[in-house]
Amino acid sequence: MTLFREAGPGDFEGILRLYRQLQPEDPVLLDRSDAAVFAQILGSAGLHLFVLEVDGAIVATTYLNVIPNLTRSASPYAVIENVVVDQALRGTGLGKQIMADTLQAAWDAGCYKAMLQTGSRRPATHAFYRACGFSPDEKTAYLARPS
Repeated sequence: MTLFREAGPGDFEGILRLYRQLQPEDPVLLDRSDAAVFAQILGSAGLHLFVLEVDGAIVATTYLNVIPNLTRSASPYAVIENVVVDQALRGTGLGKQIMADTLQAAWDAGCYKAMLQTGSRRPATHAFYRACGFSPDEKTAYLARPS
């Protein structure tokens, strides 16, 4: 049985395990500052860290940011980040399920659009996002990093 829900304090290690699959080169933070950021996310309005469970185990996660906005009749918009399905379960439909539930949460919050970016160049990744309802042709994304 699958369950889509917002993450809670006890989900930190399960989500971190998935994030290590997404970004294996990220260092392990020995000072536990990541746990403090996790608590901050859980306590912040408009930030929604979701998990998908199968038989009680966290197998997928998304991070939905609902951002207040003054245009579009003061309708918020959504940014979805850190989409991860356990690598052993990819291709089983769990990714589409968590994305559909995450998008529904954005629509329920009144968002007029949802955006995401991917650094992947894999055609399968882009096909996945198109199958979830995202269009690569609507906007152009630019990225800046500190020098």
